[in-house]
Amino acid sequence: MSASHRKVTINRAPVLTLWAAVVAERLGLDRDEALTMGKALSGLTAHAKGVRLGIYEPTPETVSDKRKTLQQGEEIPIDLMGRSIPAVHTKDGLRAVSRGKQIKPAAVDRYLASKFGDDLDDVRQAMTVLAESLPATELARRAFGLYEGFRPEVKAGTAGWGAEGELDLAKLAPPHRS
Repeated sequence: MSASHRKVTINRAPVLTLWAAVVAERLGLDRDEALTMGKALSGLTAHAKGVRLGIYEPTPETVSDKRKTLQQGEEIPIDLMGRSIPAVHTKDGLRAVSRGKQIKPAAVDRYLASKFGDDLDDVRQAMTVLAESLPATELARRAFGLYEGFRPEVKAGTAGWGAEGELDLAKLAPPHRS
């Protein structure tokens, strides 16, 4: 079976992490920077959904953590796929910040490898082809909508929380241009 016709059983978080990293790289970040942004975006998206589903509730601790983070003065917001991701300049480049700590690119690499297994290279390649098929400005505008079109299907609401679905690599094919 060709890579473009393969289906990968996986939950949405690693798919969004990888896609956001591919998009961030296409938009000009280096690979390590992009990996941290992808992980942060996935975490922010999952947290927002968890709050909406009643799984998480904002707490005074999360508000306090945000305030502490802002006081450091080293952070800058990076806008990616409709979210503002806190990032900090390091000697190695930009790194997304989650819960006041820098996300480590190697940890994101390990996470993606553990979730995608042998399919990681094929999925990354399919996502890269899709990202490169669009001008950067159009990709920036459409990236989350594209993700919604190919993400694994899961049950709605709390029943789908953390559930696996099928990522159909054929859905990652670039749109035909007229």
